[in-house]
Amino acid sequence: MGANTAENTNLRLKAVLDILAEGVWSGATLNAGEVLAEAIGRVPFNDHEAELLSGGIPRGHKTLTSASAKLVKAGWLVKGRSGWTIPEDGLRATVAFPDVSAFAEALDAGTPVPADVPVPTAPTAPPAKAKTKRAATSKKAAAPKAATAKTATTKAATSKAATTKAAPAAKKPSTRKAPAKAAAAPAVETLPQPDAVAIAGDFNKILGAPEDWAPQYDEVQMEFNPLVQLWTLTAELPAGFYTYKIALNRSWDENYGAFGVRDGANHELNHDGGTVTFTYDHATHDIVVG
Repeated sequence: MGANTAENTNLRLKAVLDILAEGVWSGATLNAGEVLAEAIGRVPFNDHEAELLSGGIPRGHKTLTSASAKLVKAGWLVKGRSGWTIPEDGLRATVAFPDVSAFAEALDAGTPVPADVPVPTAPTAPPAKAKTKRAATSKKAAAPKAATAKTATTKAATSKAATTKAAPAAKKPSTRKAPAKAAAAPAVETLPQPDAVAIAGDFNKILGAPEDWAPQYDEVQMEFNPLVQLWTLTAELPAGFYTYKIALNRSWDENYGAFGVRDGANHELNHDGGTVTFTYDHATHDIVVG
């Protein structure tokens, strides 16, 4: 861990890129809150950074979220409606600036990734995994033999059935196989959703509600998309700093804050002004702003 907040923040910014790169290679998907939580887990807060601010957010968390804008400006991070993603330049930056000092210097100075740095690929699998794979392959290779033996047994049974005049009965199952397969098509799993989801915060009056922090009004309700199982609300907000939470079913009985924590700290938004879209995922209880 670094000796001070500035060094720790740079370590966490580098960890953010490393985590996103690992996700690309493994196929794992993490939302923004999970990426930040993992980066903080790798570089824990010192006492100063762990102090809670007025909104209930640790000082170090606020510093990290604000500093992540530098990754976006450098072209190493993309913050979209579906979450955070790492472009090719971000992947290349993880190997071009492996040392945190060089990484921080390049980020602050706006130094581009050298053109001759290739896009890194997934690390080579360890030998133990390779052996496991070969064992699995051997197991698969043995399968045809088992299938052949099974086929031979089936043929013998069929021949015996033919001698006992069971041939007509053998035709019936074959005529019913197609409908059985059609009936076995997997159903799409859906998560039970609340009746309503609201963005309740200090900008509700701007959205047209009679008062702020008021989840009961129509003006702050999000719209559900059943195809992607997500709730969204798009609004025009002036430039400013805002705080808010997700509140379900038009009350505060069930609400979620930062990192999708129930009754957690307020979400924070530093907005440059203009259109902003909030997307809530009830599976994670977290929110993405785009």
